Amino acid sequence: MPEKIQQKLSGVSKTLLMTLYARARETERADAMIKDNLAVQMVERIDCDFSSLKIQRHDEIAIIMRMRKFDRHVRDFLSRNPDGVVVHIGCGLDTRFERVDNGHVESFDLDVPDVALLRQSLIETCCTRYHLLAASVFEDGWMEEVERFQPGPFMFLAEGVFPYFEEVQIRSLFLKLRDHFPGCELASDAHTAFVIWADNLQLSFSGVQARLHWRLKNPRDVESWGDDIHLLDEWNYYEEDEPRLKTFRWARHIPAIAKSSGVYHYRLGKRV
Repeated sequence: MPEKIQQKLSGVSKTLLMTLYARARETERADAMIKDNLAVQMVERIDCDFSSLKIQRHDEIAIIMRMRKFDRHVRDFLSRNPDGVVVHIGCGLDTRFERVDNGHVESFDLDVPDVALLRQSLIETCCTRYHLLAASVFEDGWMEEVERFQPGPFMFLAEGVFPYFEEVQIRSLFLKLRDHFPGCELASDAHTAFVIWADNLQLSFSGVQARLHWRLKNPRDVESWGDDIHLLDEWNYYEEDEPRLKTFRWARHIPAIAKSSGVYHYRLGKRV
């Protein structure tokens, strides 16, 4: 049996183990919404007691639905821009490139150095159109690598990332992306204050020392952060007719809950 791969993740970085475990568990279901055999292999190879992460079943469903929605955003973007550039912010151990590669896309995965190092030890991607960047998204250096592919077009994905940071950080990043990649698209999930509170309560029991901060009452509030920021579309979990959500269908009839979490798709600036 191959030796287990050690990981010393902490804080926000450690949350990637929760999403990885959710993908692996989902893959092994007969009625799986997605199949990610690489996730199953990674769970087997990483030295971690995944059962201690204590992910509630409805949260696992939400993680998978969110991932599926982000995949659909990328596929739609590439259907309109076959030679586009996709940047996955806070990629963790996600395998999106393998799922959505159309044979032309230039794909960047971006995460902090300790995560990028773990990723390299677990995932082999030899394609020359795939690029791994080891940096914080709030640093500026990584943008130079992506700017080599100007004029794009560009799409940025932030799945399960932005809520862990403060609004002032997210706002600053939106404006930098608008200025460096005018006309780019960005998809991000966000939550209202109640969901942030509830998720932080769960994190406190999971053994993961990370907390959520950024809360979003209305996705159009982001449009006020600067000129030429436009909400293109929004998607909320409880509005989708997913059979696995049948136990929670009642939530769609309560506006405060129905709109409490979603994935929001923006255009930042005007393409030159």
